[in-house]
Amino acid sequence: MAERGSSAARRDPPRREPQRRPEPQRRPAQQRRKPVQAQSRRPAPARPRQSVVIPFPMPERQPVKRPRRRPLSREEAQRRQEARLRQQALEEEGRELAKGPIDLPFCLLVLLLMAIGLVMLLSASFPSAYYNTKNNDPTYWFVRQGIFAVMGIAGMLFIGKINYRRFRGVAKTLLYVSIFLLIFVAIPGNPFAVTVKGATRWIGVGELFSFQPSEIAKMAVVIYFSDSISKKKDLMRSFRYGVLPYAALLIVTAGLVAIEPHLSGAILILGVGAALMLVGGINWAWVLGALGGAAAMLYFALFVVGYNTSRIQFWLNPWADAQGKGYQLSQSLITIGSGGLLGVGLGKSRQKFLFLPEEHNDFIFAIICEELGLIGATIIMLLFAALILRGYWIALHARDRFGSLMVIGVITLIAMQTFLNIGVVTGLLPTTGISLPFFSYGGTALSIQLAEMGVVLSVSRQMKPTRAG
Repeated sequence: MAERGSSAARRDPPRREPQRRPEPQRRPAQQRRKPVQAQSRRPAPARPRQSVVIPFPMPERQPVKRPRRRPLSREEAQRRQEARLRQQALEEEGRELAKGPIDLPFCLLVLLLMAIGLVMLLSASFPSAYYNTKNNDPTYWFVRQGIFAVMGIAGMLFIGKINYRRFRGVAKTLLYVSIFLLIFVAIPGNPFAVTVKGATRWIGVGELFSFQPSEIAKMAVVIYFSDSISKKKDLMRSFRYGVLPYAALLIVTAGLVAIEPHLSGAILILGVGAALMLVGGINWAWVLGALGGAAAMLYFALFVVGYNTSRIQFWLNPWADAQGKGYQLSQSLITIGSGGLLGVGLGKSRQKFLFLPEEHNDFIFAIICEELGLIGATIIMLLFAALILRGYWIALHARDRFGSLMVIGVITLIAMQTFLNIGVVTGLLPTTGISLPFFSYGGTALSIQLAEMGVVLSVSRQMKPTRAG
């Protein structure tokens, strides 16, 4: 029985009650995980290969070792301080002197010559204005010149109040602009270039506005040369610094003016540039060489170039073809001779009735001689001489080298232009197109001339005081 019981016990072990597992703590609703839905197995998209960048060791930049400045000694620091104070004192003095009075004699001479010029222009131009203008207006040239004269006077007084040292800042810009305009007017087929009697010297828009770039180039050469030469001083005696750069600029500028063709304008630019270089202190050997080169160029221009060969021939003997190529000079001589000592009277000229060409422009001095006679023409030449001498007097008493050179350049332009015009009209020089300052018709030329006079007045404000007596 025991065995059976044991076997039965083995076969039927006692049943044990199942142990209850502790119920897991429920998480709050916010922390419950959402059931994961069965997703169909899809092949993962192929990832693009990424290039492996191997870092390259860059060499470390070593800091640049700047040389240490030597500490200033007490004497050097004191000298620098004194120089700084001296410069400030000069600037303050310049501001005070710029408020000084203008040179009254020079200003009165300019206004007197301009007033006489307007009266003579009206007297000389009314026949040609009546016959050659659209509306037969005898005052056409006079009214236009008068408008430009008023504008020029306003510009002269405005520029006269400016401290002339500020012109240093516009020297290079003005020179570059003038060279650009000279190149622009020489471009073939340029619609803005105006050609008159075979010479393309003007830039304009119809009859509204026109000007000559050569007039701007003259003043640009004066201001730039004055600024540059005043800084070099002793270097002007060397060829590299005193001759070469200025000669190159003169050749380029005068060459562009000469191809217009405008021979008188090129002569004026070369002349004023040479005068400034001479006053600036270049060696006299270079002066003699330049005179020889200028003589050779003048001979080539007058006797070789076809544009000027006929002018020389009929300058020497205008009566050989008095009704043809020598007509202008022969009529000019007749006009001057008919005036006599006292003249035929203001407004009573006979040659201005379409006998003398350009009677209101380049040959207006011949009408002056006819109407005012030798005495009247001499008085006008004396007024020009007084203006030129007074201008050089201002240059001698200028405050610094820059102002002195600038006045010398402006007055030299006026002197050369006056001499060349009177020489051409009287037959002393070959015929070429050059106007008489303040008298010949030309609005932009008159305005620029008055602006140049404003530069002289600006320098005269800061003149050194002179001793009385």
